[in-house]
Amino acid sequence: METSILTSTKKILGISEDYTVFDLDIITHINTAFSTLTQLGVGPVEGFMIEDESAKWEDFIVETDHQYNSVRSYVFLKVRQLFDPPTTSYLIAATEKQIEELEWRLNVHREETGWVDPDPYATYVEDIYTGEVVEVYDGKRRTRRLAS
Repeated sequence: METSILTSTKKILGISEDYTVFDLDIITHINTAFSTLTQLGVGPVEGFMIEDESAKWEDFIVETDHQYNSVRSYVFLKVRQLFDPPTTSYLIAATEKQIEELEWRLNVHREETGWVDPDPYATYVEDIYTGEVVEVYDGKRRTRRLAS
């Protein structure tokens, strides 16, 4: 299986490996897909981008990860949608639906396996008599809760 991100993406698009006229366009779209994946919490925390055919899929995600094939499919679909979009509204809608489903599945998998509390510094103040949370401080603002 081809491990170069650029080469494998070009192959999916039907472009020969040695035809480099569209490489900048394809690389730009690949990096856009990686940016979205980073926002979804998939891949390296610091983000990821490619510059040429030397970047491998394993640089972004290990092959033994259960998301490996979904990540590849997601990048291929996003690049195809941006670089060579379908000509009919039916195919556009089908591609968008596949992309949305992959985003949802990747996000759910990340939440199940690597969820991190987005606000680890929150402090909860409880009423000493009832035990109810009456105030929350998240490091930036204090929020009072009304008794129910």
